[in-house]
Amino acid sequence: MKRVSFGIILVVFTVVIALMVLSQSVFAQGGSVTVQWGDQGKEDQPEKYKKGGKKGGPPPHAPAYGYRAKHQYRYYPCCSAYYDAGRGVWFYIKTGDWTIGASIPTDIRAQLGYYVNISMDTDTPYEFNDEHRKQYPAEKFKKKK
Repeated sequence: MKRVSFGIILVVFTVVIALMVLSQSVFAQGGSVTVQWGDQGKEDQPEKYKKGGKKGGPPPHAPAYGYRAKHQYRYYPCCSAYYDAGRGVWFYIKTGDWTIGASIPTDIRAQLGYYVNISMDTDTPYEFNDEHRKQYPAEKFKKKK
């Protein structure tokens, strides 16, 4: 009889220890939660995001669906080349046609002068090259020797 009760006590003790170890690993992770109700925090908003303030688009932390340009390009007027740093892609003219690549030929790279940042909603910036050539004449952006 003593042997059975000792076995039960040993099993119960082992289960209790195991539960204590598991509960420590589960609850020891920590963290915090903040809950705000009603108008709390509105007084901290910048003026341009308050109701009736300036409308400059959504606040920086909010998603801007359709508001901001989707692509940022560096336009090099000296050789009519575009570079999309976000995708690491070059758009340039080669033998009379637009070419897309991860790098540009060395003869074009040697000509690169100053660039202009252009924001566009298209992934084919060369479609607007005629407008860009008029707006940014190559003579003003040539590489200084």
